[in-house]
Amino acid sequence: MRRGAGGANLLALRSHNTALVLDLLRTAGPEGISRLELAERTGLTPQAVSKITARLREDGLAAEAGRRASTGGKPRTVLRLVPEAGHALGVHLDRDELRAVLADLDGAVVGERRAPLDLGAGAQAVVAAVAREAEALVARTLRPGAAGAASLLGLGVALPGPLDHTRGVLHRVTGFPEWDGFPLRDALARRLGVPVVVDKDTNAAALGLAVGGEGGAGGSFAYLHLGTGLGAGLVIGGSVHRGARTGAGEFGHQVVQLDGPPCTCGGRGCVEALCLGAVARGDLDEAARVLGAGAANLAGLLDIDLVLLGGRTIAAAPEVFVRGVGAVLDARARREGGRAGSVPVRIAPGGARGVAEGAAQLLLAPLFGRGDV
Repeated sequence: MRRGAGGANLLALRSHNTALVLDLLRTAGPEGISRLELAERTGLTPQAVSKITARLREDGLAAEAGRRASTGGKPRTVLRLVPEAGHALGVHLDRDELRAVLADLDGAVVGERRAPLDLGAGAQAVVAAVAREAEALVARTLRPGAAGAASLLGLGVALPGPLDHTRGVLHRVTGFPEWDGFPLRDALARRLGVPVVVDKDTNAAALGLAVGGEGGAGGSFAYLHLGTGLGAGLVIGGSVHRGARTGAGEFGHQVVQLDGPPCTCGGRGCVEALCLGAVARGDLDEAARVLGAGAANLAGLLDIDLVLLGGRTIAAAPEVFVRGVGAVLDARARREGGRAGSVPVRIAPGGARGVAEGAAQLLLAPLFGRGDV
């Protein structure tokens, strides 16, 4: 799988002004937006907008969407984004499953695949599995010679941490220490011949949620993911907060019970160990209460606006977890006597493929100036 000329053109467009224009074209939808409106809303000169949109049209990223009456003179031509002009692969590597999606420039999923996975099978086996599923998805979804077939932006990969997002290198992935130091980004880039971005699963999901409007402009929220493990993605001031070493959001390994049960991270009494232990016993109310205690710690530390819940364990009993986490946050708010009340809790949109869609946004969002990646 090799990126065609269209994909190269897209990656070359990562400039601030072009991102502003592309984002406005995207948000305008099929109705489109005029060059004059683009100039007014970006603060760019009409000449600069004309130059940018001419290049976007030449590259097939923008097209005419008709004409609109003006207050004087001839009708204005309006432009729209061409979603099928570019695509991004997003892959979610869970401990036991691989889920891949192919998304267009609007972020709409146009293809999806799932396959069993053993994250502990070794680096080469996992790299081969990702390559196999990615190539099959592109071949099945993008017809040879079609407009989108030559416009693959690349691959976004989301998996459990800890890891180095900037270099695409894994650390001692919780429960799989053999991954420590493996350059996953470079290995996949060599195998597939396309740009690759690697991030933690929770960060990718949080990015996808922020791009989708969760938390509002400049808002702050925590996405808590409970599946085969437990982690958090943090959006603060509208941007994903990764920390200097991609270490932010290791939510599951905060100790809440000294000398508690051992955790796969090597510690004891971690939120993840307590929560997953309750799930294994079938006590989902207790699991929700533990998750709520961790969420209350986050709310107290970061003063976030919203808690979003996701992951397969949450999906199996959403009402239990929303109610249980919400009850702990409500109790905290009553103790503090704050006027604004407790932090709201709800299920994150996107369902089972939310992380994979967020992984695709690791490639898409920067084009529109929407991703701090």
